[in-house]
Amino acid sequence: MTGLLLGPLLRYVDWDTGASATIWVESDRPATAEVRCADGAGGSARTFQIAGHHYALVPVTGLTPGSTTAYDVLLDGVQVWPLPDSDFPPSTISTPAAPGRERPGPGPGLKVTFGSCRQAAPPAGRRGPHGADALDTLAARLAADPGAERPDLLLLLGDQVYADQLSRETGQWLAARRDLREAPGAQVADYEEYTRLYYESWLDPEIRWLLSTVPSLQIFDDHDVCDDWNTSAAWLAGMRATPWWRERILSALMSYWVHQHLGNLSPAELAADALYAAVRETPDGTETLRAFAAAADADPATVRWSYRRDFGRTRLLMVDTRAARVLAEDGRAMLDPAEQQWVRDNALEGHGSYDHLLIGSSLPWLMPPLIHDAEVWNAALCRGERGPRWARIAEDLRRRADLEHWAAFPASFEALSDLIEQVGTGPRAPATVCVLSGDVHHAYVAEPRIPSTSRVYQLTCSPVHNSIHTAVKLGFRLGWSRTGRWLGRGLSRHGRTGRPPLSWRRTGGPWFGNQLMTLALAGRTARLRLDQAHKGRWPRRGGARLVTVMDRELTGV
Repeated sequence: MTGLLLGPLLRYVDWDTGASATIWVESDRPATAEVRCADGAGGSARTFQIAGHHYALVPVTGLTPGSTTAYDVLLDGVQVWPLPDSDFPPSTISTPAAPGRERPGPGPGLKVTFGSCRQAAPPAGRRGPHGADALDTLAARLAADPGAERPDLLLLLGDQVYADQLSRETGQWLAARRDLREAPGAQVADYEEYTRLYYESWLDPEIRWLLSTVPSLQIFDDHDVCDDWNTSAAWLAGMRATPWWRERILSALMSYWVHQHLGNLSPAELAADALYAAVRETPDGTETLRAFAAAADADPATVRWSYRRDFGRTRLLMVDTRAARVLAEDGRAMLDPAEQQWVRDNALEGHGSYDHLLIGSSLPWLMPPLIHDAEVWNAALCRGERGPRWARIAEDLRRRADLEHWAAFPASFEALSDLIEQVGTGPRAPATVCVLSGDVHHAYVAEPRIPSTSRVYQLTCSPVHNSIHTAVKLGFRLGWSRTGRWLGRGLSRHGRTGRPPLSWRRTGGPWFGNQLMTLALAGRTARLRLDQAHKGRWPRRGGARLVTVMDRELTGV
């Protein structure tokens, strides 16, 4: 009998009609995957094969707008989900009401829960180094309380898996597979090892159920590939000189395309995707996908990982801030010209037709001022502002201190700032423009001082399940302080960089811990909540619960 190896993951839900969705699964052999809903909706798809693994993205049609319906998954006609003797509620698909009709529940709107940086939780009953997993804890709360507020969407903003920081269990699995004394050592090396990371993360019972019933959108960050991925031209040249890098980057892009990217796309986008068609039309799509990954690595402009989704009157732009970089020191950019134009075009298209613009960027736009100034200073030194000796010192510092956020690409920082000001200005401006980010292992709210009509925010939330060294915590606190601002001005003078093109202030945080932010949008109002996973004597996995540490209006006067 065909078995279900991974999934189901509820990915796309159509917010235009409320009538369709997609479900991602992996089976243990070629099969026809089918989804049957309690309301009669459903769909099926034949699996495609990559490196001996079998996947399907099942289009579900005929859903009732404004409803919640349970579903089953079948492989070759045999039910494989829900799992036998499952303690979790049925997996469901919730759809928005058709245009002009109210959604059920407390009121219309969109609830987006977001965060980044999740190392897989340890097996049940075993303690891990990072404390309670916020996503696990959210899943446990929703499973235990059917009346609990459920997000309409999960935004996973990077580091969904860690290719270079493995759990003890995965390290032991690798050691049984190959000699870890050979590079890359205790890091993933190929596609098969990447699949192990997804199994470890997505087979977690709570996470598996949560992802089966709450739609998710995802984008990579560095650890999905390698720490500091594409930090600089020198970094990339050094990696390409190693004997193991090529297989690593090709496997990373291939596994990301299969596990994360495909589910980000709408059925219409999938139908127009030549690569998806080619992979499905061949008995084994491995070489086809591998050739695509090789072309994407050689010339990032050949592929677009960024994407746009509209949820009623909320627009989301998920932006690739890793693969689309220009790394030449005399022309560094977070986004290549075509990518930057795509972001601009999609932010301005139909300006006035949406109430909220969300820009998903794994890396924060607005950082603590000292860190911002340090990154601008470092970029100036690396391009030779103070001579070759300082350039060498600065390159080493850039890698050691992870100086690679928007500020490290000054022209890109200014271009994004200008675009946000343009979008947020005038009588047709949205109520809010929010940049949603993770990466930095703490949470905060920052607001720029710009003459905009919209309320503009940097909303940063990480980690979902990870930790931060005490010294780094102190560094971030210093970065927001008056002393930090004074030190930053000194760096600016040394690097001859001048003042930033805008100023900003922290209006929330910093908060440290495993956490999730939820943005609730209704009409032209917005509310933000931060929940942290805290251990204690509660009937939850690992004895943890979510505790709200911040809840505030973003659109109030």
